[in-house]
Amino acid sequence: MLHFTKMHGIGNDYIYINGFEETLPADLPALARRMSPRHTSVGSDGLILILPSDTADVRMRMFNPDGSEAEMCGNGIRCVAAYSYDRGLCPRTQMTIETRAGIKNATVLLDDLGRSLAVRVDMGAPVTAGDRIPSRFISNPVTMQPLTALGQTFPVTLVNMGNPHAVTFVEDAAAAPVLTAGPVLEHDSVFPARANIEFVQVKDRSHLMMRVWERGAGETHACGTGACAAAVAAVLNNLAERSVTVHLLDGDLDIVWDTDSNHVHMTGPIAYVYEGIWSENE
Repeated sequence: MLHFTKMHGIGNDYIYINGFEETLPADLPALARRMSPRHTSVGSDGLILILPSDTADVRMRMFNPDGSEAEMCGNGIRCVAAYSYDRGLCPRTQMTIETRAGIKNATVLLDDLGRSLAVRVDMGAPVTAGDRIPSRFISNPVTMQPLTALGQTFPVTLVNMGNPHAVTFVEDAAAAPVLTAGPVLEHDSVFPARANIEFVQVKDRSHLMMRVWERGAGETHACGTGACAAAVAAVLNNLAERSVTVHLLDGDLDIVWDTDSNHVHMTGPIAYVYEGIWSENE
């Protein structure tokens, strides 16, 4: 049996397992595939493991519902930071978290009672070189590059925030063809490792509306790295300032692309949903 915690960051929900205490099965992709289905299992946007690290305070591994392992998860890393502080895995509100995209610095923000309320993460510098997204394009940056899906052209701007993103700007995010064009663009041959697809509406130079088709997961209610990518893409196309609020289906993220450090900082809330026990015999 495995004890787990269900948490979400503005609707981007994951199953969290404390690898400091739990004995994990050998086949982690299979575990993610079994636990993630919404109608026949726990239900989530994926599985996140919180593990000991030799180089940081804790280590995060994240698996999509299809079993593929992602390099990074912006909403997930905020929940990892809050969980690690609340459960005593790291006694400091400022901590380092090892990911497949490198070590990230996180700061847990507390409410008046000393409980974790939100988390600010230094997501590092965005990568804009086409070959490092990775993609078949070689320019730096790749902006407004036309891709075709279902007979429609989508100009995409590419950003890697630890994982690959293709951002396309639309007039109305609510009406964007996320469910139909999203999977086609994710698997476009231009992306050798597939890509997350963001459909972004510019409300004004400080506010973006976004829906996202996540690689290996489908449409999710939020994507932290995607919000960072959207903010960077908007700046690259002179559509927004370097400090914006990104509005997603279940909440907002504040994104700042710092001029001096070139790093992107993401701040957003976290929430606990419930605790549970997973039995492999069920």
